[in-house]
Amino acid sequence: MDIKAFKMDGLGNDFVIIDNRKTITNLTKEQIVKICDRKFIGCDQLILIKKNDTSDASLEFYNSDGGMSGACGNGTRCIADLLAKEVNKKEIILTTLSGNLKSNIIGEKIVSTEIGVAKTKWNEIPLSKELNTNDLGIKINDKNDNKFSGGTAVNVGNPHVVFFVNNNENFEIEKIGPEIENHSLFPEKCNVTLATVVNKELIKVRVWERGAGLTKACGTAACATAFAAKQNELVYEKVDIEFSTGKLTISIDEKNSIHMKGPVSDIEEINFKI
Repeated sequence: MDIKAFKMDGLGNDFVIIDNRKTITNLTKEQIVKICDRKFIGCDQLILIKKNDTSDASLEFYNSDGGMSGACGNGTRCIADLLAKEVNKKEIILTTLSGNLKSNIIGEKIVSTEIGVAKTKWNEIPLSKELNTNDLGIKINDKNDNKFSGGTAVNVGNPHVVFFVNNNENFEIEKIGPEIENHSLFPEKCNVTLATVVNKELIKVRVWERGAGLTKACGTAACATAFAAKQNELVYEKVDIEFSTGKLTISIDEKNSIHMKGPVSDIEEINFKI
């Protein structure tokens, strides 16, 4: 099968994008895994653009393990930029499993997306049992085997748990990430963030993404971290979330809705056989 697609990224969080609005490309789970494999094409997520009569388009997100994801913040921003150039608009509405998401093109390759209001009830995350989602009491160890207990659970279209630690470089996220992702407390698995609050306007993060592993950046993790930090009075309503590849600016408005702003890459057209 010959496939025409696009490649884009947000802070290195990269995507293969297939436009299914005119020509339908049906992929098996095995084919999605192969496309995401960095020995073949390679990406964190595969995104399908589908026709929608009430919005600019519908999006389906697939992680590199072939499983579907309900939301992808950086992916949504990339598609908004792609479609905005196509139709010459500054505002794009995209339909996802998490609802309709509005994005605004606010500069050259700078896109802001409203993610919506985070869910924090235990059965909305979801958790396997009722717990205080602001402090799950999950124990993790740093590289010196010092024990830490915590974890704030937030759902921003997909489940996240955020650990606020003094220095996230002291923790092996490659070990902690998969352990927490597959913890019995999370029936749908979860994304894992180790966050270090530098000040009330800056948080440094490292992210293990559900179904994708260690990632250079994750938009929904940035949103979840900012919301969890604000909930714990650690930051202001507007905060920069810093990854190794750059920053996303997260704002929480008076309605508690989360807005994410940051850069997107150039659009690369690719062709391959599968």
